[in-house]
Amino acid sequence: MNTVYGKISPMNAITADMTSTLGGKDIQIPSDIPHGDMPGDKIEIGESHIAKAKTIFPRLLEELTKVTAANPYGRAVITVCGGSGVGKSEIASLLSYMLEESGIGSYTMSGDNYPHRIPMYNDAERLHTFRQCAIRGMVDGGAMNAENLKKVQEWQEQGDDANAEHAKENPWFSSYLEAGKKGLSEYLGTPAETDFAEVDSILAAFKDGADKLWLKRMGRDECTLWYDEVDMSKKQVLIIEWTHGNTDCMKEVDIPILLNSTPQETLEHRRSRARDGKVDSPFTMMVLELEQNKLMAQAHKAKIIVSKQGEIISYDDYKKLMGI
Repeated sequence: MNTVYGKISPMNAITADMTSTLGGKDIQIPSDIPHGDMPGDKIEIGESHIAKAKTIFPRLLEELTKVTAANPYGRAVITVCGGSGVGKSEIASLLSYMLEESGIGSYTMSGDNYPHRIPMYNDAERLHTFRQCAIRGMVDGGAMNAENLKKVQEWQEQGDDANAEHAKENPWFSSYLEAGKKGLSEYLGTPAETDFAEVDSILAAFKDGADKLWLKRMGRDECTLWYDEVDMSKKQVLIIEWTHGNTDCMKEVDIPILLNSTPQETLEHRRSRARDGKVDSPFTMMVLELEQNKLMAQAHKAKIIVSKQGEIISYDDYKKLMGI
């Protein structure tokens, strides 16, 4: 798939003069703009998203001058990545709109279309992976017996078996937690969970001048899975909005943009969105922690890092902010 295609005529690279002119342009943002291509996806653009996008845009244009000059077709691939609640979909959509309004064709692609499983099955696989590895960890740690297993099964039924608090009164439980967490980390954001090879092949074809691309659409049930042939003949930039947009599993990304949020900021955001201020389950919190760890490990590759407050920061400042 996406190996046979027609090719566009080379586009003009984005120049420094264009960057100077477009970077200072005040682009008005309407209430409804195009967004990513995941079925059923909804975005809510606020003033903070617009402010961030307008901060990023001039810097992005500078990066695009280098990348488009180096590509034979004048094209570039951007990713907007970050943890839960940082506004990836909104910022990616805004940047794409601003590029289009500046005469630079842009398409926004959602990386969440490319896991191997639909969301409900992937969530189940995450939990299964955690529990299978955790139970094996109990065996390896010498903690497997009828009494301990009964406790674990009770916590599993309650959806509370990723809760580290249990280890305070049950030290043996650490073997369950540590092994489960390790196994889950080896699944999350890896080729076992997501078809990064397919995504990279799409990006490679785009940069090779493909005039059309077959792009995957994956909703929330078995019946919402298909491919659309998308006209890319007038698109110079492909933007992917995705938690895993800065992964080492992809080689064709030119400009990763990291929208940062500290663990505390993420927690506060999720609490503010939850009913009655309730927190997520221990398992969900573990997933978020592991995703944050992966984002931190990949952050050195980001071309642009943006703080939660909307400031562009250096990698050194990022490390100080994250305590690494």
